Amino acid sequence: MNASGAALATPGKQAKDWAGGLVQRVAQEYTVTGKLARPRWQRAGAGAHGGQLVDTPVAAARARWLVLVAMTGAMCMLALDLTIVNVALPSMTRHLHLGGDMQQWIVNSYMLALAATVACGGKLGDRIGRTTTLCAGVIIFLVASVACGLAPDGMTLIGGRLAQGIGAALMCPVSGAIVIDAFGPRERGRAMAIYFGLGQVFMSLGPFMGGLLTQAVSWRAVFWVNVPIGLATLALVRIARPDNTARRHGTIKATDLVLLTCGLGLLVLGLQQASQWGWSSAATTGCLLTGTAALALFGRKQLKSGEPLLNLRLFGNRSFLGDSLVLGLLQFAQLPIIMYTSLYLQDLLGYSPELAGIATLPLVLPLTVTSQFGGRWFDHKGVRYPVTTGLAMLVAGIAACAAALPHLSYAWALPGMILTGSGLGLATSPATTDGLNRAPQAERAQASGLLNTVRQFCGTIGTVVVSTIILAAQHTRTAHPHLTADAISAGFAVAAASAAIALVIALRLLARTERPNTASRLSRPNGSLLRHAPALKLPAVAHA
Repeated sequence: MNASGAALATPGKQAKDWAGGLVQRVAQEYTVTGKLARPRWQRAGAGAHGGQLVDTPVAAARARWLVLVAMTGAMCMLALDLTIVNVALPSMTRHLHLGGDMQQWIVNSYMLALAATVACGGKLGDRIGRTTTLCAGVIIFLVASVACGLAPDGMTLIGGRLAQGIGAALMCPVSGAIVIDAFGPRERGRAMAIYFGLGQVFMSLGPFMGGLLTQAVSWRAVFWVNVPIGLATLALVRIARPDNTARRHGTIKATDLVLLTCGLGLLVLGLQQASQWGWSSAATTGCLLTGTAALALFGRKQLKSGEPLLNLRLFGNRSFLGDSLVLGLLQFAQLPIIMYTSLYLQDLLGYSPELAGIATLPLVLPLTVTSQFGGRWFDHKGVRYPVTTGLAMLVAGIAACAAALPHLSYAWALPGMILTGSGLGLATSPATTDGLNRAPQAERAQASGLLNTVRQFCGTIGTVVVSTIILAAQHTRTAHPHLTADAISAGFAVAAASAAIALVIALRLLARTERPNTASRLSRPNGSLLRHAPALKLPAVAHA
């Protein structure tokens, strides 16, 4: 770089961490052609390619940070809905006269619909454009939220929750892919830390916001809060205008969708109802066997298909497989912990919904800090160190909570809650960023859909399994607060075991010393998407 170039680079670099430098950063890093803004890291180098631009633009926004803000709004909305309902469940139960099984379905119907259809979100994003798919998901989610808030009975509420899950499934994979494409390899860790960090914050703030709204307004307000967030997201997308290029023209086969939906649904149904039907009953056995067979047939068809709904071949990458399993086991542990912490505080410690929400803040504040630290650590050292450190903290934190719950004391549970939140924040965003980095650019939406399918399915199964263990322990004992606390403690022990398994997998499968600015470079896909870009290849360790 000549002297004038260095003089121009210095102010932009100095202004990087404050808002006033946004104009300089955009001018420094983007080449604008017509209405399309392309980041400098995607331009081919001078010489053989003559400094030409990559054919596929990443962002059609004025600045990539505005794209990040818009996508973070979508993530915060769907993350919030994973947990905001939990604190309101007792009020819903009293008002709508719900049984214990209906309570579980109000929580699980959302996650089940999300897990079963999130693959379609990634596929549609490739076919009709990611921004179009995102906006369709936001609109479906908003309409479903209003319907949930107006529900006169439990079945209507569950139907609204299913529709919410479908809307979330359209948003989830494409929003992450848009963020990844908008940033160069050296800044993806930081960007995804903000993206997932704020999502995790909203998910953890869900109990607090749910308690506040239930106490001050009504349990119905926990659904209406999505309306202003969704409208703001649509407005930001309109301003940011992310790239909406349709990257391929494949079809979504109805048989694949039916097999995936039926397989996941029957497995969850069999596990959830086993405590009532009996584990040896024909209904339970039939659901579990049929669901397993449907998923096995689905997997076989995907591996043979040229246009799969879920590209299972991505699991051939050792690190992508490790990231997927880690994220799935994290979700298995996280969702039941958040759900039963809220119920523990209200039903056993006698906290009001508002106070119970405030009492969950020790899960939120450490998560906010460590998610940002984890993203920066990932940018400098790769995925292995932040993920394994976070998982070790998570195992210790959940185990401490499990040991403290029978004492029926918030003070005893507090250290474990802080450690649990810290571990979750440190591990989640680096594993997700690394998983998306492993996929070629043309496969990013598919990779995001696959990661989210694994996460949401494991979260649903985790909620069902832990709930079944807790209910079984309660049914074998007299109704007493200490014995109920023992049952919840047993469920937490299962969650701790899930985190421990994730730690072992991370130690065995995740890259040891690989730096993300090298590992995240994309392999050249078959076709012409990057035909004007310099050759970028994954290092051998990524395919080990």
